[in-house]
Amino acid sequence: MSGISASGLKTQIRSYTEVSSTVLSDSVLENIILNAQYRIFRDIPIDADRKTATGNLTSGTNTLAVPAGALFIRGVQVYTATGSTFTGANAYLEKKDVTYLEEYISANTSTGTPKYYAMLDTGATGATSSTSGSIIMSPTPGSTFAYKLHYNAIPSILENDDTNYISMNFPNGLLYCCLAEAYAFLKGPMDMLQLYEGKYKEAVQLFAAEQIGRRRRDDYTDGTVRIPIQSPPQ
Repeated sequence: MSGISASGLKTQIRSYTEVSSTVLSDSVLENIILNAQYRIFRDIPIDADRKTATGNLTSGTNTLAVPAGALFIRGVQVYTATGSTFTGANAYLEKKDVTYLEEYISANTSTGTPKYYAMLDTGATGATSSTSGSIIMSPTPGSTFAYKLHYNAIPSILENDDTNYISMNFPNGLLYCCLAEAYAFLKGPMDMLQLYEGKYKEAVQLFAAEQIGRRRRDDYTDGTVRIPIQSPPQ
């Protein structure tokens, strides 16, 4: 299947389910499509939404604002250099729970090169497009170290008669996910829900493998899909 628009997806859902717009109204289908997209975003970190923010840490300040519109953090890379050129020794900070970091900070008050970070508030996992919270680091930066913050941005949502990355590059998976959501909404038949749930998971495997093939899994931190990929039989 080639790319599909929001209106085309609505037509497909009604056609596959053989349910008219009286039951599957535009507003109902818009919620189904939205839920399907959010599920896909959770199941597969989309490579096209990878971003990197750069800057310099503030000496004596152990917090850092997460870029607006960040969905989740992939990693925080800190350089020993203090200029705007990102060369020389650097290391990725190790992610910890915020309670661990608070205890570590209370026991280690000296400044230096950060080793750990944690999400300081829930917004740091991408609540809105205008604010994404902040992270906390330890040890507290002892200088204006250069940093790169790697993250996935909140993807564009398919609505009206638009297209987005998912609808153009993963249309089969989007349709199958929508059909699974639709049959759940319609409360049956269960075998059809299970059919499209299975088709969706198969499509996720293929799409994830394509991304991994391009990337060759060179993330420092875990960039795995949320649905395990099965190894081919030997």
